[in-house]
Amino acid sequence: MRAAVVTTFGGPEAVEIVEVERPAPGAGQIRIKVAAAALNPVDAGVRSGIFGGAGQRFGLGWDVAGTVDAVGDATEWQVGDEVIALHHGRFKQLGTHAEYVVVDTGAVAKAPASLDPVHAAALPLNALMAAQTLDRLALEPGQSLLVTGAAGAVGGYAIQLAAHRGIQVTAYASEADEALTRSFGATSFVARGTTPAPVDAVLDAAFIGADALAWVRDDGAYVGVIPGAAPSPERGIRTSSVEVTANGSQLTTLARLTDEGVLTARVAETFPLTDTTKAHTRLAEGGVRGRLVLVP
Repeated sequence: MRAAVVTTFGGPEAVEIVEVERPAPGAGQIRIKVAAAALNPVDAGVRSGIFGGAGQRFGLGWDVAGTVDAVGDATEWQVGDEVIALHHGRFKQLGTHAEYVVVDTGAVAKAPASLDPVHAAALPLNALMAAQTLDRLALEPGQSLLVTGAAGAVGGYAIQLAAHRGIQVTAYASEADEALTRSFGATSFVARGTTPAPVDAVLDAAFIGADALAWVRDDGAYVGVIPGAAPSPERGIRTSSVEVTANGSQLTTLARLTDEGVLTARVAETFPLTDTTKAHTRLAEGGVRGRLVLVP
């Protein structure tokens, strides 16, 4: 089968499409015939070497939508089930940017009935990150939240989930994205470069860091999406960062919310797996609204 990998770090040209043996599922695993797999910034990070690991081969891709093709022991999934999953890990032999992928059953959820595989592939990583950062903030209905990077994939899901929980959301993004972020459920908007009014918490999907603490009330909360990169606490503000984890149960809830119209999966463009380098080039250009999705 074909898979996208990197063996040397660099720009988009570092991505290779190689022939590898089709993986076999072990106990508590399933194999998915990939229908679609989203490209995320973390894939560009692995490709460029910012996480380290020189001299090894790494498979790319975290998100997947497809059909169960084979099952290991101790699984309730059946061949033919339509599923989505998060294949977690920066360093793995094979990722989801491939024709087949093996994942642990605990990372799998039934695919949303309302989405085609291309749009379903845009859900797992970013929606799970949004949900898990909101869980970390532990806000109550009526409290206020500012989401930076509000027009991005994580930011958009975070606004939708927070609004669904009754949280008052302010979107922080470029001026051109006001209508988009309000459509997600933001009740207020602040253009990037403008100083927001104080809020109970900041969900920092734009990697602003310590400067965003000035927008949080005393004894409020801040959570970022870069593991280990939270700013130091001040004025009683709780600061933390989240590393997304695979969670099939939570992903099942997110799929249900998608079918109920709470979440909107956005796709900017699709590319054949053989054009993975072109997809990385497009991601590097920036300004993408919605995910780039690879189709084997």
